[in-house]
Amino acid sequence: MHFPWVRFTGLAAGLMGFGYLLMKATVPTEEELYNRMAPDIRKKVDAARELRLAREAEMKKQEQAQLPKNDTDPDTLKPIWANPPQK
Repeated sequence: MHFPWVRFTGLAAGLMGFGYLLMKATVPTEEELYNRMAPDIRKKVDAARELRLAREAEMKKQEQAQLPKNDTDPDTLKPIWANPPQK
């Protein structure tokens, strides 16, 4: 008995395409979802977003402080795990 690979592939692709189109038609974008929120929930979302951005800025600031000031020395640019083990 021979398995109908062409028909199976066509049906699978059609099913995935239908699922993708259904998802695009029914799932709202982030902006639409934000606009539908109640004002109190929107305030919480805005506060959480500001907190996340502040944390990211603080982490970026810490990363910049830890970077070596002398970029001409190639040994300072290598990660510590790249050093060969010492005996």
